[in-house]
Amino acid sequence: MNLVNIYCDESGHLPNDGQPVMVLGAVTCAVEKSRETSLRLREIRERHHLPTAFELKWTNVSPAKFEYYRDLVDYFFDDDDLKFRAVVATKSQLNHEKYGQSHDDWYYKMMYQLLTRLLSPGSGYRIYLDKKDTRGGTKARKLHDVLANSRYDFDHRIVQRVQIVQSHDVVQLQLADLLLGAVSYVNRGLDASPAKLALANRVRERSGYDLLRSTLLREEKFNLFHWQGRG
Repeated sequence: MNLVNIYCDESGHLPNDGQPVMVLGAVTCAVEKSRETSLRLREIRERHHLPTAFELKWTNVSPAKFEYYRDLVDYFFDDDDLKFRAVVATKSQLNHEKYGQSHDDWYYKMMYQLLTRLLSPGSGYRIYLDKKDTRGGTKARKLHDVLANSRYDFDHRIVQRVQIVQSHDVVQLQLADLLLGAVSYVNRGLDASPAKLALANRVRERSGYDLLRSTLLREEKFNLFHWQGRG
């Protein structure tokens, strides 16, 4: 059975965080290639003389480190072992009461939208979520149940695990944060940071997409789905 790691991150997912959109993103990599991609990402960090403890993340993008982050973006698009998918969800028209759901219910529906396109019956998946708060364990169990039930995967042969991890320990999860950050920056209409804007434009250039619309469903390397609520 082919085994695949899925590294998930999220932004703007809280109900009252003031963000107009929620973005969920995932980097995928075959388990057998995960060590190799970790080494390549660490080599890029070393080439730019950054300390071992430095964590690559969107919030750290700056003019001084722009070339480092540009090299990371280029590495992602040049390496066939890595893929990315994101769901961009507009929150302004949410009406949970109308649809008899809580914000958490809606969140898991969006996570399902993110992950279901990445799952195939003939493969096994190990999903890693960034630790955001003390509710991580509950979130992991709930997501595992949602995915397993949707696939009739009651013995967890397809989705083998959903695990909370610390992002500073998993460099592919940091890469997911970076790519998600670029998608979020564009969809929130931000432009205050020249370095972040330039990096987002690099992602646009390399992907061939403006990041503001859904890609084709069959797009494998850099797949985007824009969800619009019905109010």
